[in-house]
Amino acid sequence: MNAPQDLRSLLPASGVQQGTDQIHESAHLHVTGEAAYIDDMPELAGTLYAALIKSPVAHGELVGEGIDRAAILREHGVVAVYTAADIPGENNCGPIVHDDSFLAAGKVEFVGQAVAVVVARSILYAREAAAKAEVLVKALTPVLTIDEAMAANSFIMPPKGFNRGDASAAIASAPHRLSGRAVSGQQEQFYLEGQITYAVPREDGQLTLYCSTQHPDGNQREAAAALNLSTKDVEVICRRMGGGFGGKEGNASIFSQSAALAAHKLKRPVKLRVNRDDDMMITGKRHDFQSDYTVGFDEQGRILGADIVMASRCGYSTDYSGPVNDRACLHIDNSYYIPNLKLVSHRCKTNTQSGTAFRGFGGPQGMFVVENMMAAIAEHLKLDPLDVRKRNLYTDPAISGDPNSMTTPYGQAIEDWVGDQVMAQVEQQADYAARRQAVAAFNAQSKTRKRGVALVPLKFGISFTATHLNQGGALLNIYMDGSVSCNHGGTEMGQGLNTKMAQVCADGLGLDTSWVRVTATDSQKVPNASATSASSGADINGAAIMNATLQMRERLQPVAARMLNCAPEDVSFANNAAHGGGRSVAWADLCKQAYMDRVGLSVTGFYMTPEIKYDFMTLQGKAFYYYCYGAAVSEVEIDTRTGEWWLKAVDIVHDAGRSINPALDKGQIEGAYVQGMGWLTMEECIWNPQGKLLTHGPSTYKIPVAGDIPEHFEVSLFENQNLKPTPFRSKAVGEPPLMLGLSAFFALRDAVGASAQHQVPVQLDAPATPERILLACERAKAAAAARA
Repeated sequence: MNAPQDLRSLLPASGVQQGTDQIHESAHLHVTGEAAYIDDMPELAGTLYAALIKSPVAHGELVGEGIDRAAILREHGVVAVYTAADIPGENNCGPIVHDDSFLAAGKVEFVGQAVAVVVARSILYAREAAAKAEVLVKALTPVLTIDEAMAANSFIMPPKGFNRGDASAAIASAPHRLSGRAVSGQQEQFYLEGQITYAVPREDGQLTLYCSTQHPDGNQREAAAALNLSTKDVEVICRRMGGGFGGKEGNASIFSQSAALAAHKLKRPVKLRVNRDDDMMITGKRHDFQSDYTVGFDEQGRILGADIVMASRCGYSTDYSGPVNDRACLHIDNSYYIPNLKLVSHRCKTNTQSGTAFRGFGGPQGMFVVENMMAAIAEHLKLDPLDVRKRNLYTDPAISGDPNSMTTPYGQAIEDWVGDQVMAQVEQQADYAARRQAVAAFNAQSKTRKRGVALVPLKFGISFTATHLNQGGALLNIYMDGSVSCNHGGTEMGQGLNTKMAQVCADGLGLDTSWVRVTATDSQKVPNASATSASSGADINGAAIMNATLQMRERLQPVAARMLNCAPEDVSFANNAAHGGGRSVAWADLCKQAYMDRVGLSVTGFYMTPEIKYDFMTLQGKAFYYYCYGAAVSEVEIDTRTGEWWLKAVDIVHDAGRSINPALDKGQIEGAYVQGMGWLTMEECIWNPQGKLLTHGPSTYKIPVAGDIPEHFEVSLFENQNLKPTPFRSKAVGEPPLMLGLSAFFALRDAVGASAQHQVPVQLDAPATPERILLACERAKAAAAARA
């Protein structure tokens, strides 16, 4: 048997599934309403329902255990109520640092923090009792904003950063210098299916959790620790999620552990499904950032040096804030070579929900800073921002004469650079030059409506920055009729991962995908699985499946050779059959014979990402296995009297390597662009002075809808293949395309500049809501008038 890391397993067997547009494996179930989510499961007899009692204050000390237990138990239909005092084991849902109680203990640190879990005979009774319950708390003064945290030296961890060259000297000697601030807001994941767990006790103290989660292994381990069980006694199953976007990576444990506690105590099934308002009040968001920069540059707009200080609102606990902020640092360059750079990253502790994982995981916030610098430089020099961006791109040292011009600030050599080619392709396909002229002509004749256009690139690194997470597992079972059951550690959240994995599995065995069933993610089938995040799902799980299919082919080759009267090494698998010696045997017949010959038809596959060598303390080394590239052209129109805006056209070219499934990849690219556009233009979290989130439902929190999408929305895949031996030489598409939405924001900035004839710098924070656009136009026009 081959070693698990045998890279031969990454060579496809038949090629029949590569690059084919195959329909999502659950599409027919989605459109008919037959796709089963957690809340659709038939409930067992005796099922009870849970709801969470939440803190009404942002910071305070609980009086006693924080509730009047007797009063709650008197409420109609209530069966039990549990607090931190009832947890037999560890009270923690922190995914990295164990500093985050899933039920508040002794103190509360944000409005909405879970204090207790109420269990009742119906979901209505449970929610009514939770809403009526009084939380006994002595309020304390909260720290709510980045500015307040910086002033109070309130941090969840020490600052990090890095230096390259001498930024101060480069800035001081530069022909031009600018200082500015880039502000990007929070973002709610707003998955369609809310947080939910159905906890079912089993015999001998065991427990099964049906959970909407991106990280079954985390839910398994944390529930076991909370209940003083061993990990083998807890099973977590997730067939599919109705969206995740990072919000179900760590935060799902708040709900899974609360349900597990109640089910374990009562020995009865317990379902905990929160409504949208509670979901948004309890769970973390994308980190908002406030970044100050000083940049020195030459007459052509080339950056000579930059000094950047980033600060993010991390909330009350560590959660994923360490790696999120690290990734923001590692993407501060985006696609640009900055020869001299000083970067400091502050991670602010505030009495708000802990910032958590969200698609992009800090990368978008880092890119947003450098793209603001590019726009500011272009405004200062009266240049087309595209020209400034091009002049700062990474460049082959043989051309630039600078040996470091293809090396990142964190010391990783870029081996697969195609960023300039991707930009050139979208520039040509979108006819950028003509569009720029047309926008200028429109603005010259329109007094109150202005248009803007922007072309923005992306470079996004692929790998977990926590090196040990770069591993995947798979279980492959073949039955006597030849049908194949495949299980892997990734989770399906609508992105089509299971469809791609079926293609990878089928290709590895030389079959059509109709032979393969990818089954629900189950912590007792593939143990110790990493979360489906960091855009790694297809890479690590697909490679593990390919390793499993390699082992299975090698097991079946001798069986086929005997049936075909040829040497085992002459046997190949394709078109639902084994071939050799000029003859063929049907796949089903081969599998039946293998069973008769007592050949094992079940194997496990494993894969670990090679080459990663990164020091997370110094933020130096090879942090990523490879990079993805993309570029988008967006054109917008604004009404300078109201701040309203319209997206007129989008053109995208994205590097997905040699795509496993181009149709799915294009769908991911389109959705990611829209979600990135939403973050930067309309999705806004608003808090009152007491730290309560006011935008906690669809009536107050606006996400993009179909009417926000233009008719002209063109997506092309860049012709490329991954230099690294990923499945089919494909590249990740989960997170990278979200950064394409940057082009929408900077098109809006361009339109705001047009309101003042591009005579003055523009200050526009994200999200660029109509109110902010209107105020930015007014500021720009006032500044232009003052200059005149």
